[in-house]
Amino acid sequence: MSFEYLHLQWQFSWPWLNLGNGFANFTSWIQWYEYTGTFGGTLWIWIVNISIFKSVLLFKEHKDKTILYRSAIRNGLLISIPIIISFIILKTYKENGKDIEVVILQPNINPYTEKYNTTDKHIGTLLDSLTKTAITADTQFIIAPETVFADTNRLPYFSSSIARKTALKILNQYPNANFLSGISLIDVFEDPNKIKKQTNTYKEGIYYDDYNSAFFVRPDGTDELYHKSKLVVGVENFPYQNILKPILGDAMIDLGGTVAKKTTQEDREVFLSKDSIGVGTLICYESVYGEFATGYIRNGANFLAIITNDAWWGNTQGHRQHLYYAKLRAIETRRSIARSANTGISAIIDQTGNIISSLGYEKRGTIIGKLKINDKITFYAKAGNYLARIAVFISIVIFLVSITRRKGKI
Repeated sequence: MSFEYLHLQWQFSWPWLNLGNGFANFTSWIQWYEYTGTFGGTLWIWIVNISIFKSVLLFKEHKDKTILYRSAIRNGLLISIPIIISFIILKTYKENGKDIEVVILQPNINPYTEKYNTTDKHIGTLLDSLTKTAITADTQFIIAPETVFADTNRLPYFSSSIARKTALKILNQYPNANFLSGISLIDVFEDPNKIKKQTNTYKEGIYYDDYNSAFFVRPDGTDELYHKSKLVVGVENFPYQNILKPILGDAMIDLGGTVAKKTTQEDREVFLSKDSIGVGTLICYESVYGEFATGYIRNGANFLAIITNDAWWGNTQGHRQHLYYAKLRAIETRRSIARSANTGISAIIDQTGNIISSLGYEKRGTIIGKLKINDKITFYAKAGNYLARIAVFISIVIFLVSITRRKGKI
């Protein structure tokens, strides 16, 4: 557990295979994640495995069948009790909040062959067309995927961008709706005082910040931006570049997008609709981090939107696993999730992690559906990865005690 927690903190963080994530497709077993997060699942796996291992050792030592019977009962209870508790929670849980209608867009644009050779004008026309096939007068949120607008958008000129104009065009026709979408932004400057740790150098004296962002436009024309802050290692972030860059050079991986360090932001921005409904937007890789997602909840998010571009996985288990991890975030926070994926799988997920509706991989289309908004905060959303922090503390104590004892023997 300590290793998994520390792995979340450093710049090579890749928590995809953390043990607690293994139950992502067995959500009826882990409804208690709203209290523990995925580290509760990690702890459960460790307890069961250590218990079984000790049972085997005891039987090998004593050759007594009574040990087998007792061990089978004990291990059976260790496995079944958390599952029973989860079923009870699931049976008695009632989704909180009122219904809102959302439209999720899935344009299905190949990032290797189409996306970065397609103009924002063409993308805007496509999104407008997709929206019209599904939207109603009751729709409150229209959600498009990560970096769907990728045609060299300059941050200072966002207000006059085709992306924003597209949103306003749609909202003028449907004044009850709000528009949320991904966009690539850059900010080019010459002032060396503006340089950040993640700033890129274009050439001598010219610098730029590269953003993987979400933008939100209300029907009154007001807008907000959020910049992705959990970055994919080697694609959007160069870990420990002061040490590794002299050795590796500019070793960034091209996965069908811009290859540059991304600039992040500190706070978890929550977009508020004109009706004061808060949506927390997780961009792609951010949805793998449970404690990170709780920042949106504490900042007032009533539901979560996940915008992503999973095409770079190809037709493998990767994009499916990414979808399943969204179910974990729903349980941990008890927030419904609207997931817009460029090539799929887009989905609406309820507060228990159940997929209400979805649109398959490599399909173009829309999802229209209702989800519930919630303002109650779960224990996990308040406490975060407390189990992991306890594990780290215990590990440190054990380490210090072992050193002290060893010195005492000397």
